Amino acid sequence: MESEQARLYLDLWLRLLQQGSAAEQAAALCRYASYWPGVQQAYWLSWQPNEQIYAHDGGGPALPPGQGDPLQASDATLHEQLLRQVCVPLPDIRQGETWLAGRLRRAGITQGGAIALMPGGQTADGHGVLVVATEQSCHAEPLGAMGTMLKALLANRPEQPPAVMLLQSDPLPGVRFDRQATPKAMNAAMQNLLAHRPESSLQSLLPVNYVQLITSCLHQKRAIGEVESEWEGKYLLWQFLPEPSLASVLVRCRDATEEIRSKREAAVASRLYRLITENTTDLISRHTPDGRFLDASPASWTLLGYWPEALRGLSVRKLLHPRDRGHSLSLAADALERDGYLTLTYRIRHHDGHYLWFETACRGIRETYTGDVVEIVCISRDITARVRAEEKNRRLAEVVRANTDLVLFTDSQWQLTMVNPSARQALGICEQSPLPNLAQLLTPQDFARLRQEGWPGAIRLGAWTSEVKLLPLNQQTGFVASLVLLAHKGAGGQYYFSLVARDMTERELREAEQRRHQDELAHTARLVTMGELASGIAHELNQPLAAVMNYASASQRYLKTLPQTPDNTVRVAEGLRLISDQASHAAAVISRLRSFLRKGSRNIQLLDIDTVIREAMDLCAWEASRHKVTIQYRAIDSEKGEDGDMQKKTLHAKTILSAMKTGEGETLPPVYGDAVLLEQVLINLLRNAIEANWEHRPQQESQVDITVSTCADWLYIRVSDQGPGLRSDQHDLLFTPFYTSKPDGLGLGLSMSRTIVEGFGGGLDVESSNGVGLTFCCWLPLRSNTEK
Repeated sequence: MESEQARLYLDLWLRLLQQGSAAEQAAALCRYASYWPGVQQAYWLSWQPNEQIYAHDGGGPALPPGQGDPLQASDATLHEQLLRQVCVPLPDIRQGETWLAGRLRRAGITQGGAIALMPGGQTADGHGVLVVATEQSCHAEPLGAMGTMLKALLANRPEQPPAVMLLQSDPLPGVRFDRQATPKAMNAAMQNLLAHRPESSLQSLLPVNYVQLITSCLHQKRAIGEVESEWEGKYLLWQFLPEPSLASVLVRCRDATEEIRSKREAAVASRLYRLITENTTDLISRHTPDGRFLDASPASWTLLGYWPEALRGLSVRKLLHPRDRGHSLSLAADALERDGYLTLTYRIRHHDGHYLWFETACRGIRETYTGDVVEIVCISRDITARVRAEEKNRRLAEVVRANTDLVLFTDSQWQLTMVNPSARQALGICEQSPLPNLAQLLTPQDFARLRQEGWPGAIRLGAWTSEVKLLPLNQQTGFVASLVLLAHKGAGGQYYFSLVARDMTERELREAEQRRHQDELAHTARLVTMGELASGIAHELNQPLAAVMNYASASQRYLKTLPQTPDNTVRVAEGLRLISDQASHAAAVISRLRSFLRKGSRNIQLLDIDTVIREAMDLCAWEASRHKVTIQYRAIDSEKGEDGDMQKKTLHAKTILSAMKTGEGETLPPVYGDAVLLEQVLINLLRNAIEANWEHRPQQESQVDITVSTCADWLYIRVSDQGPGLRSDQHDLLFTPFYTSKPDGLGLGLSMSRTIVEGFGGGLDVESSNGVGLTFCCWLPLRSNTEK
């Protein structure tokens, strides 16, 4: 392959001698010499008769300049020696004092030879020397044969025919092949191309199937063009041209690297753009200046329900909302003509008939010479969700602005960022003044509690509620407000807070007025109850008064007999003591009645529930006796159950059994409440139970049970009767105001009782008793729960 390559360069050199520049001739000769065995490098130096030196004239590799003054340099003696000898060894030249000897020494060339050639014939033009550097001295021996052959070729070179010289005049790199696909000749352009990679072979440039292409070209007698090959990062396009007269094929190429790369990059970009167009959720479309669709991306199906084929030729005007047609189209035409681009927001009809909000960015494509808009490219996206969200936010903002409650927004540093008009007015914040920090609007205690409890609670649960005292700016007094703190997380992960506060001043006044009305209503109810219990109260007072009369009469009789019977002094003293006891008992009854009938604001304090229950039982004792009802009271230990500690008190007829406690020193836990109001609730429940028993069992003995128990932080009082009971659907009606099953009842007792108990933090409800009677359950918070 190397000899074949060398033969190509030798043929090229001979043809360049007929039609070629000196530099091209020198390059071809040097490339030919470099293919000889052991040759490292070859240099062509032309003879300069005026300067009397050998100099490089731009063709092929060059030697470095020699030592000394160039103006005093001379190769005349060497020139004469080269004319006499075919090849002069380089070691002999290095020993001389010529200019070329210095250049060889400076280049470090030690082995090889110099061959003098006269390509121009006997004239001085074209004379020169071929300096061949070899690896070893043995490789320099064949150089004499090379010189003899080159001189013989110069002396007997034939005139090249025009058909052959056509290759040489081709500006594109070319090679001529014979029928066997053997390269026979190449031109200077091919030599220059190979010079970029001297170590490359001709076959590395050609397409891999160049042999088959040459055969096909000759057999079919037709040219084959645009065959691509890649070489050293370059893309070459080859043409195979048949030459029947020479039985050869001219193969020429051109460097199409930029062209092919541009095409491939364009193809990649085209595929990328197509993928983007086909897969983007936005609608990409092209339109005529009057708004007709030229083309659309597949997103038209998902957005509008139309396939791109259905949109082609369709006018946008037909899809626009009637209110947007005139304004949007006229605005688009003017803006595109003036600026070349426009962004529009409008409503467009879906294939199903409903309208969507679209945002479209339009850009006009202008005609090169006239500047008129000939096409419009649009990118549209569905912003219906965004428009609806903005509308929702706008409405919410209007609600916040119109809200009478105080609405404030703060950042994580408690700096107010926005407040509604109600907050500005209530807190004295001027419209033009900067918003203050939240700490300026709260007491130090409330602000500390907000930071320590409110912030973590709102982040953990989403909302935190409390009551705080708000301090308007530049005012001495504040007002109590019910506060709701809400935590929100922003897009960046940071927290901000909103506060909704309601001025509680008016509510507190209304609640105070409501409590006053409830207290008056409760007092009226107690008066009514006392009137209904008047006969029992009279009986309660009649007993001690009758006893006082009896003891007084007996004492008077004993006083009359004292002179005769001095020992009756003891009996008189005993009678006076008994009179005092009965009077104290009557005074206690009167005191209890006065307490029950007192009028005033409620007095919340710690209560002994056992005392309250016993006093309520005492007031209902005579009515229970009259209706043959036994009231049984027991306190159940929540841990021991019904068989544990209990306390009973039975009232039947005129017999009152004292309360008994089986647990030494044990009492029921205290609760918070108003003794009179709680006693009123129990009397109401007891009287209802007594009347229910009498209604269900007239003239028969019956029983009402009062059970007290505790569970967790609550105390439960249950009053159970043996009456007819109620259906389950009537339970909720019992606590409805003015609902009653009694002919002469008002229907306010149970409703008022529930309100009273709920005011103590408890509740009142009814429980079924297995189809027999009713059980009313009243629960109150124990002292520890109330403090919590």
